[in-house]
Amino acid sequence: MFGLETGVAVLLIVCVLAVCIFEFANGFHDTANAVATVIYTGSLKPTYAVVWSGLWNFIGLFLSGFWGYKVAMGIVNLLPMSDLIQLSTGESVSLVLGMLISGIVWNIGTWYLGIPCSSSHTLIGSILGAGLVFYWLHGGDGVNWGKAGDIGLSLLVSPLFGFSVTILLMYILRRVVKTRKQIFKEPEAGSKPPMWIRAILITTCTLVSFFHGNNDGQKGIGLMLIILIAFMPVRFALNESFDVDKSLASLDRMEQVLVQENKTDLVLKTQETKASLTKLKEYKAMENVSDKEMKKAVIDVRTSLTKISKKIGSEVKNPTFFENKSNTKAIKTELSYLKEDIEYSPKWVTIMIALCLGLGTMIGWKRIAITIGEKIGKRHMTYAEGATAELTAAATIGLSSGFGLPVSTTHVLSSGVAGAMTASKGVKNLQPDTIKSIAIAWILTLPVTIVLAGGFYYILQLFMK
Repeated sequence: MFGLETGVAVLLIVCVLAVCIFEFANGFHDTANAVATVIYTGSLKPTYAVVWSGLWNFIGLFLSGFWGYKVAMGIVNLLPMSDLIQLSTGESVSLVLGMLISGIVWNIGTWYLGIPCSSSHTLIGSILGAGLVFYWLHGGDGVNWGKAGDIGLSLLVSPLFGFSVTILLMYILRRVVKTRKQIFKEPEAGSKPPMWIRAILITTCTLVSFFHGNNDGQKGIGLMLIILIAFMPVRFALNESFDVDKSLASLDRMEQVLVQENKTDLVLKTQETKASLTKLKEYKAMENVSDKEMKKAVIDVRTSLTKISKKIGSEVKNPTFFENKSNTKAIKTELSYLKEDIEYSPKWVTIMIALCLGLGTMIGWKRIAITIGEKIGKRHMTYAEGATAELTAAATIGLSSGFGLPVSTTHVLSSGVAGAMTASKGVKNLQPDTIKSIAIAWILTLPVTIVLAGGFYYILQLFMK
């Protein structure tokens, strides 16, 4: 398999299966958030709702490549890949399995208890735990704390955003819709909502499912890329269509613009990147280069391309950075070419993760859906509450995907439902025990998964050196 020895190929398959299990669990854990509102308002029967949601999760991830794999790259860049490839195969497997076992255990445990819990928090905590133990054992960079801080901030702010925006939407809806008061009343048992509100609820369910697939599915892609790069960096660290000469030519054009604009510090960055590409080109032309040297050269190219894309990309966002506006456009064009070398996913990986997420969506949704639909508020969810909560969740997840930040579908939707219930009859309309359970899970997820992943990694590497 991929030219690997039998033992290494078996370990690779084990890691790939673990990612599929994690993403499958992510599907049935998180998708309850999308279907709870349409089920509890009578807009769709449960069977139709979960199949519909599963389909749109699949589509959301399958089409994510058209907008770029920003979220997936955020996951990959949390770990120091240049240090990771120096590990033995056994220890690489230990690190990866430590992360995945931690995520699977916490996801399934909270699902069994019916507690809405963030798969994003779970994954980030698991990666941080493994990264910290890696740093303790080997030194090096350990964890990309800058990226971890960006992700942590998005995970922290998203539920607060969901809660407050839903309250605002409920207020606006009450002011605008004055002739159709039934949308603010609890649905009668067995009744279906008016066609127009049913269409809105199904649309918001579709959007949440689509953006969940686009955002959460990319986390699975990121995990799979970590595994593939760790096992076979020469083959998967750079896009299959990567061409050294084309990348060097792109950097030459970029350097010409930067020299013209007198951006000396950025010119030095392009020269450093060109040096790493030139070294890789030389290695490819040689016959006696060791696997270790080739792996390091490939990862150095990936690292330098990532750094220059981030550095120059952040600078040209300022419209006054260049005197000549056409130069800004030229630099952005070259950056897009370079990003294609590192921000990619093999088609088979995207399809595999999309299938796991979509199939997981159709199974095991009921425990979390009951919590969302029945236990957050003290009474049945109204049509208006369901629609505003879903609309807020869809918008938040969609924007987060655009900025390349993982966000918790669970936290956004749960906080949205809580916000809608609060907007209707105040905080007293919430069930304190359920809110407390969700809050405790939110607080505990990061520290617990950090400890679990670090512990699993440390124990496994003792036996797999």
